[in-house]
Amino acid sequence: MQKLKNLSRSVKQYILITGNYWAFTLTDGALRMLVVLHFYHLDYSPFEIAMLFLFYEFFGVVTNLLGGWFGARFGLNNTMNIGLSLQIIALSMLLVPSAWLTVSWVMLAQALSGIAKDLNKMSAKSAIKLLVPEGNKESKLYHWVALLTGSKNTMKGFGFFLGAALLNTIGFKLAAASMAAVLFFILIFSQFNLEKDLGKIKSKPKFSHLFSKNSAINYLSTARLFLFGARDIWFVVALPVYFSSQLKWDHWQVGIFMACWVIGYGIVQSQAPKITGKNPQGKSALWWVIGLVFCTAFVAFMFSYSSLKTELILVVGLIVFGMIFAVNSSIHSYLIVDYSSKESISMDVGFYYMANAMGRLIGTILSGWIYQGYGLTACLWASAIFLFLSALFSIGLPKTKLRH
Repeated sequence: MQKLKNLSRSVKQYILITGNYWAFTLTDGALRMLVVLHFYHLDYSPFEIAMLFLFYEFFGVVTNLLGGWFGARFGLNNTMNIGLSLQIIALSMLLVPSAWLTVSWVMLAQALSGIAKDLNKMSAKSAIKLLVPEGNKESKLYHWVALLTGSKNTMKGFGFFLGAALLNTIGFKLAAASMAAVLFFILIFSQFNLEKDLGKIKSKPKFSHLFSKNSAINYLSTARLFLFGARDIWFVVALPVYFSSQLKWDHWQVGIFMACWVIGYGIVQSQAPKITGKNPQGKSALWWVIGLVFCTAFVAFMFSYSSLKTELILVVGLIVFGMIFAVNSSIHSYLIVDYSSKESISMDVGFYYMANAMGRLIGTILSGWIYQGYGLTACLWASAIFLFLSALFSIGLPKTKLRH
Protein backbone atom coordinates (compact mmCIF):
# COMPACT_ATOMS: atom_id res chain seq x y z
CA MET A 1 0.00 0.00 0.00
CA GLN A 2 2.88 2.35 0.80
CA LYS A 3 4.35 1.81 -2.67
CA LEU A 4 0.98 2.68 -4.19
CA LYS A 5 0.80 5.90 -2.16
CA ASN A 6 4.29 6.89 -3.31
CA LEU A 7 3.42 6.62 -7.02
CA SER A 8 3.25 9.82 -9.04
CA ARG A 9 -0.08 11.46 -9.89
CA SER A 10 0.25 10.42 -13.54
CA VAL A 11 0.88 6.76 -12.72
CA LYS A 12 -2.02 6.64 -10.23
CA GLN A 13 -4.39 8.11 -12.81
CA TYR A 14 -3.06 5.72 -15.47
CA ILE A 15 -3.74 2.75 -13.15
CA LEU A 16 -7.25 4.03 -12.40
CA ILE A 17 -8.08 4.61 -16.07
CA THR A 18 -6.67 1.21 -17.03
CA GLY A 19 -8.67 -0.55 -14.28
CA ASN A 20 -11.81 1.28 -15.36
CA TYR A 21 -11.16 0.29 -18.98
CA TRP A 22 -10.51 -3.34 -18.00
CA ALA A 23 -13.77 -3.65 -16.06
CA PHE A 24 -15.76 -2.15 -18.90
CA THR A 25 -14.07 -4.27 -21.56
CA LEU A 26 -14.64 -7.47 -19.59
CA THR A 27 -18.40 -6.87 -19.54
CA ASP A 28 -18.42 -5.71 -23.17
CA GLY A 29 -16.78 -8.92 -24.41
CA ALA A 30 -19.07 -11.03 -22.23
CA LEU A 31 -22.16 -9.20 -23.50
CA ARG A 32 -21.20 -9.77 -27.14
CA MET A 33 -20.72 -13.49 -26.62
CA LEU A 34 -23.96 -13.69 -24.62
CA VAL A 35 -25.93 -12.09 -27.42
CA VAL A 36 -24.35 -14.08 -30.29
CA LEU A 37 -24.76 -17.49 -28.63
CA HIS A 38 -28.12 -16.83 -26.95
CA PHE A 39 -29.82 -15.64 -30.12
CA TYR A 40 -28.19 -18.30 -32.30
CA HIS A 41 -29.66 -20.83 -29.85
CA LEU A 42 -33.06 -19.16 -30.48
CA ASP A 43 -32.62 -20.00 -34.21
CA TYR A 44 -31.77 -16.51 -35.43
CA SER A 45 -29.97 -16.55 -38.79
CA PRO A 46 -26.38 -15.27 -39.08
CA PHE A 47 -27.58 -12.12 -40.83
CA GLU A 48 -30.21 -11.47 -38.14
CA ILE A 49 -27.53 -11.85 -35.45
CA ALA A 50 -25.34 -9.38 -37.34
CA MET A 51 -28.26 -6.93 -37.41
CA LEU A 52 -28.45 -7.06 -33.60
CA PHE A 53 -25.07 -5.28 -33.60
CA LEU A 54 -25.99 -2.79 -36.33
CA PHE A 55 -26.80 0.06 -33.92
CA TYR A 56 -23.90 -0.94 -31.66
CA GLU A 57 -21.46 -0.23 -34.47
CA PHE A 58 -23.39 2.66 -36.07
CA PHE A 59 -23.59 4.64 -32.85
CA GLY A 60 -19.92 3.91 -32.26
CA VAL A 61 -19.24 5.96 -35.40
CA VAL A 62 -21.33 8.88 -34.14
CA THR A 63 -20.03 8.62 -30.56
CA ASN A 64 -16.36 8.75 -31.46
CA LEU A 65 -16.89 11.80 -33.61
CA LEU A 66 -18.97 13.72 -31.06
CA GLY A 67 -17.32 12.20 -27.98
CA GLY A 68 -13.92 13.70 -28.81
CA TRP A 69 -15.49 17.14 -29.06
CA PHE A 70 -17.45 16.56 -25.84
CA GLY A 71 -14.31 15.39 -24.00
CA ALA A 72 -12.38 18.48 -25.12
CA ARG A 73 -15.12 20.77 -23.83
CA PHE A 74 -16.14 19.01 -20.61
CA GLY A 75 -13.27 16.66 -19.66
CA LEU A 76 -12.36 13.04 -20.34
CA ASN A 77 -13.35 12.02 -16.81
CA ASN A 78 -16.95 12.88 -17.67
CA THR A 79 -16.98 10.96 -20.96
CA MET A 80 -15.52 7.89 -19.26
CA ASN A 81 -18.08 7.91 -16.43
CA ILE A 82 -20.96 8.51 -18.84
CA GLY A 83 -19.76 5.46 -20.76
CA LEU A 84 -19.92 3.32 -17.63
CA SER A 85 -23.41 4.60 -16.83
CA LEU A 86 -24.75 3.81 -20.30
CA GLN A 87 -23.33 0.27 -20.18
CA ILE A 88 -25.17 -0.32 -16.90
CA ILE A 89 -28.40 0.84 -18.54
CA ALA A 90 -27.78 -1.36 -21.60
CA LEU A 91 -27.25 -4.45 -19.44
CA SER A 92 -30.33 -3.62 -17.36
CA MET A 93 -32.44 -3.47 -20.54
CA LEU A 94 -31.79 -7.19 -21.07
CA LEU A 95 -33.47 -8.06 -17.75
CA VAL A 96 -36.99 -7.56 -19.12
CA PRO A 97 -39.36 -10.53 -19.62
CA SER A 98 -38.33 -12.83 -22.48
CA ALA A 99 -41.30 -11.75 -24.60
CA TRP A 100 -39.88 -8.22 -24.67
CA LEU A 101 -36.48 -9.32 -25.98
CA THR A 102 -37.37 -8.53 -29.56
CA VAL A 103 -34.81 -7.70 -32.23
CA SER A 104 -35.59 -3.97 -32.00
CA TRP A 105 -35.27 -3.95 -28.18
CA VAL A 106 -31.93 -5.76 -28.23
CA MET A 107 -30.71 -3.46 -31.03
CA LEU A 108 -31.58 -0.46 -28.83
CA ALA A 109 -29.70 -1.97 -25.87
CA GLN A 110 -26.74 -2.64 -28.15
CA ALA A 111 -26.90 0.97 -29.38
CA LEU A 112 -26.41 2.21 -25.81
CA SER A 113 -23.64 -0.32 -25.30
CA GLY A 114 -21.90 0.88 -28.48
CA ILE A 115 -22.07 4.48 -27.31
CA ALA A 116 -20.76 3.45 -23.90
CA LYS A 117 -17.88 1.40 -25.31
CA ASP A 118 -16.57 4.14 -27.56
CA LEU A 119 -16.90 6.88 -24.96
CA ASN A 120 -14.89 4.73 -22.57
CA LYS A 121 -12.24 3.78 -25.14
CA MET A 122 -11.82 7.28 -26.57
CA SER A 123 -11.41 8.66 -23.05
CA ALA A 124 -8.82 6.07 -22.03
CA LYS A 125 -6.72 6.38 -25.20
CA SER A 126 -6.80 10.19 -25.19
CA ALA A 127 -5.80 10.42 -21.52
CA ILE A 128 -2.54 8.53 -22.10
CA LYS A 129 -0.79 11.38 -23.94
CA LEU A 130 -1.79 13.79 -21.18
CA LEU A 131 -0.47 11.54 -18.40
CA VAL A 132 2.74 10.10 -19.84
CA PRO A 133 5.68 11.38 -17.75
CA GLU A 134 8.48 13.45 -19.22
CA GLY A 135 11.87 11.92 -19.92
CA ASN A 136 12.38 9.68 -22.98
CA LYS A 137 8.74 10.55 -23.60
CA GLU A 138 8.20 8.98 -27.02
CA SER A 139 9.45 5.58 -25.89
CA LYS A 140 7.26 5.71 -22.78
CA LEU A 141 4.26 6.81 -24.83
CA TYR A 142 4.54 3.76 -27.13
CA HIS A 143 5.00 1.48 -24.11
CA TRP A 144 1.98 2.91 -22.24
CA VAL A 145 -0.27 2.82 -25.32
CA ALA A 146 0.75 -0.77 -26.14
CA LEU A 147 0.21 -1.86 -22.54
CA LEU A 148 -3.25 -0.27 -22.34
CA THR A 149 -4.35 -1.58 -25.74
CA GLY A 150 -2.97 -5.07 -25.22
CA SER A 151 -4.33 -5.49 -21.71
CA LYS A 152 -7.74 -4.25 -22.89
CA ASN A 153 -7.92 -6.96 -25.53
CA THR A 154 -6.76 -9.58 -23.06
CA MET A 155 -9.67 -8.58 -20.83
CA LYS A 156 -12.00 -8.71 -23.82
CA GLY A 157 -10.87 -12.30 -24.37
CA PHE A 158 -11.64 -13.15 -20.76
CA GLY A 159 -15.00 -11.46 -21.40
CA PHE A 160 -15.76 -13.89 -24.25
CA PHE A 161 -15.00 -16.78 -21.95
CA LEU A 162 -17.01 -15.19 -19.14
CA GLY A 163 -20.03 -14.63 -21.38
CA ALA A 164 -20.10 -18.24 -22.58
CA ALA A 165 -19.52 -19.57 -19.05
CA LEU A 166 -22.24 -17.41 -17.49
CA LEU A 167 -24.71 -18.38 -20.23
CA ASN A 168 -24.11 -22.07 -19.52
CA THR A 169 -24.24 -21.72 -15.72
CA ILE A 170 -26.58 -18.97 -14.53
CA GLY A 171 -28.38 -18.05 -17.74
CA PHE A 172 -28.80 -14.94 -19.85
CA LYS A 173 -30.60 -12.62 -17.42
CA LEU A 174 -28.60 -13.36 -14.28
CA ALA A 175 -25.40 -12.89 -16.27
CA ALA A 176 -26.52 -9.44 -17.43
CA ALA A 177 -27.65 -8.47 -13.91
CA SER A 178 -24.38 -9.50 -12.26
CA MET A 179 -22.30 -7.52 -14.75
CA ALA A 180 -24.47 -4.42 -14.29
CA ALA A 181 -24.00 -4.63 -10.52
CA VAL A 182 -20.19 -4.84 -10.79
CA LEU A 183 -20.06 -1.86 -13.15
CA PHE A 184 -22.19 0.19 -10.76
CA PHE A 185 -19.55 -0.13 -8.02
CA ILE A 186 -16.78 0.68 -10.52
CA LEU A 187 -18.68 3.82 -11.53
CA ILE A 188 -18.97 5.04 -7.94
CA PHE A 189 -15.24 4.54 -7.37
CA SER A 190 -14.35 6.25 -10.64
CA GLN A 191 -16.60 9.21 -9.92
CA PHE A 192 -14.73 10.07 -6.73
CA ASN A 193 -11.16 9.25 -7.80
CA LEU A 194 -10.74 10.13 -11.47
CA GLU A 195 -9.04 13.50 -11.91
CA LYS A 196 -11.49 16.30 -12.69
CA ASP A 197 -11.31 18.12 -16.03
CA LEU A 198 -8.79 15.65 -17.48
CA GLY A 199 -8.31 16.57 -21.14
CA LYS A 200 -10.52 19.64 -20.93
CA ILE A 201 -9.06 22.51 -22.95
CA LYS A 202 -9.42 26.19 -22.11
CA SER A 203 -10.46 27.35 -25.58
CA LYS A 204 -13.83 25.82 -26.44
CA PRO A 205 -13.45 23.82 -29.67
CA LYS A 206 -15.92 24.59 -32.44
CA PHE A 207 -18.20 21.94 -33.88
CA SER A 208 -16.48 22.45 -37.25
CA HIS A 209 -13.24 21.12 -35.73
CA LEU A 210 -14.67 17.59 -35.51
CA PHE A 211 -13.16 16.49 -38.81
CA SER A 212 -9.39 16.22 -38.90
CA LYS A 213 -7.46 18.48 -41.26
CA ASN A 214 -4.25 16.55 -40.62
CA SER A 215 -3.44 14.41 -43.69
CA ALA A 216 -1.46 11.90 -41.62
CA ILE A 217 -4.46 11.30 -39.35
CA ASN A 218 -6.76 11.03 -42.38
CA TYR A 219 -4.57 8.37 -44.03
CA LEU A 220 -4.18 6.50 -40.75
CA SER A 221 -7.93 6.61 -40.04
CA THR A 222 -8.79 5.26 -43.48
CA ALA A 223 -6.21 2.49 -43.17
CA ARG A 224 -7.71 1.68 -39.75
CA LEU A 225 -11.22 1.51 -41.23
CA PHE A 226 -10.24 -1.20 -43.70
CA LEU A 227 -8.02 -3.00 -41.17
CA PHE A 228 -10.82 -3.52 -38.67
CA GLY A 229 -13.42 -4.10 -41.36
CA ALA A 230 -11.19 -6.93 -42.60
CA ARG A 231 -11.02 -8.53 -39.16
CA ASP A 232 -14.74 -8.33 -38.44
CA ILE A 233 -15.84 -9.66 -41.86
CA TRP A 234 -14.91 -13.14 -40.73
CA PHE A 235 -14.43 -12.86 -36.99
CA VAL A 236 -17.63 -11.28 -35.58
CA VAL A 237 -20.48 -13.47 -36.86
CA ALA A 238 -19.15 -15.87 -39.50
CA LEU A 239 -16.53 -17.61 -37.38
CA PRO A 240 -18.53 -18.37 -34.18
CA VAL A 241 -21.57 -19.42 -36.24
CA TYR A 242 -19.37 -21.67 -38.42
CA PHE A 243 -17.89 -23.30 -35.35
CA SER A 244 -21.37 -23.91 -33.91
CA SER A 245 -23.23 -24.93 -37.07
CA GLN A 246 -20.62 -26.68 -39.22
CA LEU A 247 -18.09 -28.02 -36.73
CA LYS A 248 -20.75 -28.66 -34.03
CA TRP A 249 -18.79 -26.99 -31.24
CA ASP A 250 -20.67 -26.38 -27.98
CA HIS A 251 -21.14 -22.84 -26.60
CA TRP A 252 -18.36 -23.29 -24.07
CA GLN A 253 -15.96 -24.51 -26.78
CA VAL A 254 -16.68 -21.48 -28.95
CA GLY A 255 -16.34 -19.17 -25.96
CA ILE A 256 -13.04 -20.68 -24.80
CA PHE A 257 -11.50 -20.60 -28.27
CA MET A 258 -12.55 -17.02 -28.98
CA ALA A 259 -11.40 -16.01 -25.51
CA CYS A 260 -7.98 -17.62 -25.91
CA TRP A 261 -7.54 -16.00 -29.32
CA VAL A 262 -8.33 -12.50 -28.04
CA ILE A 263 -6.23 -13.00 -24.88
CA GLY A 264 -3.25 -14.06 -26.99
CA TYR A 265 -3.91 -11.16 -29.34
CA GLY A 266 -3.86 -8.78 -26.38
CA ILE A 267 -0.62 -10.23 -25.02
CA VAL A 268 1.10 -9.76 -28.39
CA GLN A 269 -0.22 -6.17 -28.57
CA SER A 270 1.23 -5.33 -25.17
CA GLN A 271 4.62 -6.69 -26.30
CA ALA A 272 4.62 -4.80 -29.62
CA PRO A 273 7.42 -2.37 -28.56
CA LYS A 274 9.73 -5.37 -28.08
CA ILE A 275 8.77 -6.77 -31.50
CA THR A 276 8.94 -3.60 -33.61
CA GLY A 277 11.53 -1.61 -31.70
CA LYS A 278 11.00 1.88 -30.33
CA ASN A 279 8.77 4.49 -31.95
CA PRO A 280 7.57 2.87 -35.21
CA GLN A 281 6.51 5.14 -38.09
CA GLY A 282 4.30 4.83 -41.16
CA LYS A 283 6.43 2.33 -43.03
CA SER A 284 6.10 -0.11 -40.13
CA ALA A 285 2.30 -0.04 -40.39
CA LEU A 286 2.59 -0.61 -44.16
CA TRP A 287 4.83 -3.68 -43.93
CA TRP A 288 2.79 -5.31 -41.18
CA VAL A 289 -0.51 -4.92 -43.07
CA ILE A 290 1.11 -6.34 -46.23
CA GLY A 291 1.95 -9.38 -44.11
CA LEU A 292 -1.72 -9.61 -43.16
CA VAL A 293 -2.81 -9.54 -46.82
CA PHE A 294 -0.66 -12.57 -47.63
CA CYS A 295 -1.64 -14.38 -44.44
CA THR A 296 -5.40 -14.01 -45.03
CA ALA A 297 -5.18 -14.89 -48.72
CA PHE A 298 -3.16 -18.00 -47.84
CA VAL A 299 -5.74 -19.12 -45.26
CA ALA A 300 -8.55 -18.57 -47.80
CA PHE A 301 -6.65 -20.58 -50.44
CA MET A 302 -5.91 -23.43 -48.04
CA PHE A 303 -9.51 -23.45 -46.81
CA SER A 304 -10.73 -23.86 -50.39
CA TYR A 305 -8.22 -26.30 -51.86
CA SER A 306 -6.27 -28.05 -49.11
CA SER A 307 -7.03 -31.60 -47.99
CA LEU A 308 -6.18 -30.66 -44.40
CA LYS A 309 -8.98 -30.55 -41.82
CA THR A 310 -10.83 -27.24 -41.82
CA GLU A 311 -10.48 -27.03 -38.03
CA LEU A 312 -6.68 -27.18 -38.28
CA ILE A 313 -6.56 -24.58 -41.07
CA LEU A 314 -8.81 -22.17 -39.16
CA VAL A 315 -7.09 -22.56 -35.81
CA VAL A 316 -3.53 -22.20 -37.15
CA GLY A 317 -4.59 -19.46 -39.57
CA LEU A 318 -6.29 -17.51 -36.81
CA ILE A 319 -3.25 -17.72 -34.56
CA VAL A 320 -0.91 -16.34 -37.25
CA PHE A 321 -3.47 -13.74 -38.34
CA GLY A 322 -3.98 -12.65 -34.73
CA MET A 323 -0.27 -12.19 -34.05
CA ILE A 324 0.33 -10.03 -37.14
CA PHE A 325 -2.92 -8.11 -36.66
CA ALA A 326 -2.09 -7.40 -33.01
CA VAL A 327 1.23 -5.76 -33.86
CA ASN A 328 -0.36 -3.78 -36.71
CA SER A 329 -3.15 -2.57 -34.43
CA SER A 330 -0.71 -1.59 -31.70
CA ILE A 331 1.36 0.45 -34.18
CA HIS A 332 -1.82 2.25 -35.29
CA SER A 333 -2.78 2.96 -31.67
CA TYR A 334 0.62 4.52 -31.04
CA LEU A 335 0.64 6.52 -34.28
CA ILE A 336 -2.70 8.22 -33.66
CA VAL A 337 -1.55 9.41 -30.23
CA ASP A 338 1.83 10.43 -31.66
CA TYR A 339 0.30 12.30 -34.62
CA SER A 340 -2.15 14.21 -32.39
CA SER A 341 -1.31 17.42 -30.57
CA LYS A 342 -2.14 17.84 -26.89
CA GLU A 343 -4.48 20.70 -27.74
CA SER A 344 -6.71 18.50 -29.90
CA ILE A 345 -5.94 15.00 -28.61
CA SER A 346 -9.51 13.93 -27.79
CA MET A 347 -10.91 15.20 -31.11
CA ASP A 348 -8.12 13.60 -33.16
CA VAL A 349 -8.47 10.29 -31.33
CA GLY A 350 -12.26 10.54 -31.59
CA PHE A 351 -12.05 11.05 -35.37
CA TYR A 352 -9.67 8.09 -35.69
CA TYR A 353 -11.90 5.78 -33.67
CA MET A 354 -14.89 7.00 -35.66
CA ALA A 355 -13.18 5.46 -38.69
CA ASN A 356 -12.38 2.37 -36.60
CA ALA A 357 -16.07 2.04 -35.68
CA MET A 358 -17.13 2.55 -39.30
CA GLY A 359 -14.85 -0.33 -40.28
CA ARG A 360 -16.41 -2.54 -37.60
CA LEU A 361 -19.90 -1.55 -38.74
CA ILE A 362 -19.18 -2.46 -42.37
CA GLY A 363 -17.36 -5.63 -41.34
CA THR A 364 -20.16 -6.78 -39.04
CA ILE A 365 -22.86 -6.33 -41.70
CA LEU A 366 -20.73 -8.05 -44.34
CA SER A 367 -19.88 -10.88 -41.92
CA GLY A 368 -23.52 -11.92 -41.61
CA TRP A 369 -24.50 -11.17 -45.22
CA ILE A 370 -21.51 -12.80 -46.98
CA TYR A 371 -21.48 -15.83 -44.68
CA GLN A 372 -25.21 -16.48 -45.09
CA GLY A 373 -25.07 -16.13 -48.87
CA TYR A 374 -21.63 -17.43 -49.81
CA GLY A 375 -19.95 -19.10 -46.83
CA LEU A 376 -16.80 -18.63 -44.78
CA THR A 377 -14.39 -18.85 -47.73
CA ALA A 378 -15.98 -15.77 -49.30
CA CYS A 379 -15.61 -13.94 -45.97
CA LEU A 380 -11.89 -14.71 -45.98
CA TRP A 381 -11.37 -13.40 -49.53
CA ALA A 382 -13.38 -10.26 -48.73
CA SER A 383 -11.14 -9.76 -45.68
CA ALA A 384 -8.03 -10.03 -47.87
CA ILE A 385 -9.42 -7.35 -50.21
CA PHE A 386 -10.06 -4.99 -47.28
CA LEU A 387 -6.51 -5.55 -46.03
CA PHE A 388 -5.14 -4.72 -49.48
CA LEU A 389 -7.05 -1.41 -49.37
CA SER A 390 -5.64 -0.76 -45.88
CA ALA A 391 -2.15 -1.27 -47.29
CA LEU A 392 -2.83 1.22 -50.11
CA PHE A 393 -3.78 3.97 -47.66
CA SER A 394 -0.85 3.09 -45.40
CA ILE A 395 1.46 4.14 -48.22
CA GLY A 396 0.39 7.74 -47.52
CA LEU A 397 1.52 7.67 -43.88
CA PRO A 398 4.52 9.88 -42.97
CA LYS A 399 7.85 8.06 -43.15
CA THR A 400 9.34 10.17 -40.36
CA LYS A 401 8.09 11.60 -37.09
CA LEU A 402 5.74 14.61 -37.24
CA ARG A 403 6.66 17.85 -35.51
CA HIS A 404 3.83 19.54 -33.61
